[in-house]
Amino acid sequence: MRPNLTPEEYINGILLQDRNILSKAITLIESNREEDEKLAVSILEACIKQNKSSKRIAVTGIPGAGKSTFINAWGKDLLENGKTVAILAIDPSSSISKGSILADKTRMDDLAGHENCFIRPTASSNNLGGVAKTTRETMLLCEAFGFDYILIETVGVGQSETIVKNMTDLFLLLLLPNTGDDLQGIKRGIMEMADIILINKSEDDNIMASKRAATQIKQVLHLFSTSEKDWTTPVLNVSALHKKGLSDLQQQVDSYFLKMETTGFIGFNRKQQDNYWFEETIQQALLQTFSRDKNIQTVKKELLKKLENKEITPINAAKLLVQKFLKYK
Repeated sequence: MRPNLTPEEYINGILLQDRNILSKAITLIESNREEDEKLAVSILEACIKQNKSSKRIAVTGIPGAGKSTFINAWGKDLLENGKTVAILAIDPSSSISKGSILADKTRMDDLAGHENCFIRPTASSNNLGGVAKTTRETMLLCEAFGFDYILIETVGVGQSETIVKNMTDLFLLLLLPNTGDDLQGIKRGIMEMADIILINKSEDDNIMASKRAATQIKQVLHLFSTSEKDWTTPVLNVSALHKKGLSDLQQQVDSYFLKMETTGFIGFNRKQQDNYWFEETIQQALLQTFSRDKNIQTVKKELLKKLENKEITPINAAKLLVQKFLKYK
């Protein structure tokens, strides 16, 4: 089997926009091998020194909102306007079944194979922080490559939305026409994170319901406090299937980035995100070290038996395990 490329070969390949090298570099950062991790670190540190800046955009939505179909439609518009696009699809099942990855690609047939578009699923696998770690690092590689837009498609409304919010510049939330009748089912936190809200599938018999939903959501948004961005979240009606409303979306996206770059918020926000990932990675590294310690795992098994026999409380068992760990270290 051919050995890994040198750090210089990886870096030069990425800067020269060699897609094969980019794919290999992404595979490298997803690896659990210690030697691969060291190589990945040197590549990433070289990449962030390039000072390239893509538009990092999260695309999320409730189940059935049509995220992949929307990305296919909007991505095609971006490509036709001369932009380059990278699409990273977070997929928790990809390490086992590959199911939703294949489904996403079949709904992005206008983008798959396009010379200016790169589609890459990012598997959560069973690693600690797998989604957060590999997705963010993949994004940094794509940014160094020079893509104009990096779209991160999440699996749905949940924990991954909080994670992806802390690695992107703009948060797009897709909802359905009947959302206005069921706003209670959408967590306030998700609504507050959204920079632009789209009522997708605003077509045919859904048009009236879509307009009603948009009105109701705008009313709800007025109840939220103003964010530090000083940005009013627009609510737009779009139809990814019929490719309607995409020009209005593009105007809002352009306005958003113009304002955030002019005010310096993009730079400020990215520094805050770096601090977040610094703290997050400390926790991940500690958990990983903890879980790999053989002595600790032995003690853990003994404590679990005591828990089953009601000889110790869960809290005391956990405290004792941590104390043992610190003593070993």
